[in-house]
Amino acid sequence: MSELLHGPLFAITLTLLAYQGALFLYTRSRRLALFHPTISGATLIALALFLLQQDYHDYYKNINWLTFLLGPATVALAVPLYRQLHLLRNMAGPLLITVTVGAVFASASALIIAWLFGANHSTLLSLTTKSITTPIAITVTQDIGGVTTIAVASVILTGVVGITTVTWLFEKLNIQDDRLWGFCLGLSAHAIGTSRAFERSAVAGAFSSLALCLTGTFTAIFVPFAAQWFM
Repeated sequence: MSELLHGPLFAITLTLLAYQGALFLYTRSRRLALFHPTISGATLIALALFLLQQDYHDYYKNINWLTFLLGPATVALAVPLYRQLHLLRNMAGPLLITVTVGAVFASASALIIAWLFGANHSTLLSLTTKSITTPIAITVTQDIGGVTTIAVASVILTGVVGITTVTWLFEKLNIQDDRLWGFCLGLSAHAIGTSRAFERSAVAGAFSSLALCLTGTFTAIFVPFAAQWFM
């Protein structure tokens, strides 16, 4: 039994069951953001590991190949982008400006807040990638000498906050344009926000995919350069 609990079969089965259970809860809750599979699925896995007294690092090692699949999944977002190319062309200039300002603000605001609360050097470096998708965040964080665990945690937390607040915030601001919904979600909440955008519409999903890719690319170039000069 001990060998089974520490093997890849247990880790993969637990992951799939947690996802199915989280998806069921999300659907039954009428897609309430707090029950998004990213949140409820992670909670179910954490609870199972705690009850079974299993080490997280052993579990992660056994499902590490799933993380690798995030890369191809991100590249596959080119498909909805191509389908909405006619809309994207008309807004190329404003979108590029928005990505530049938004990506810089996302990194700078996290650094300023963390610095005010006394975060150390490695933590500051790790928080600069909080608004980009996980595969890019891991690579950039390793290149600049940050802690990947902190980086991944901040990425997930940023995405969760994004999908749980976007509906309330945009209703308050009376924003109903799917293009704005999608682009803001992709820019600030990366892949988690993109999955939420696709639930709204194909247009929102396409604009979110574009923002995710552009923000990731800009941050991957800007953060290492800035780290050399300012860190």
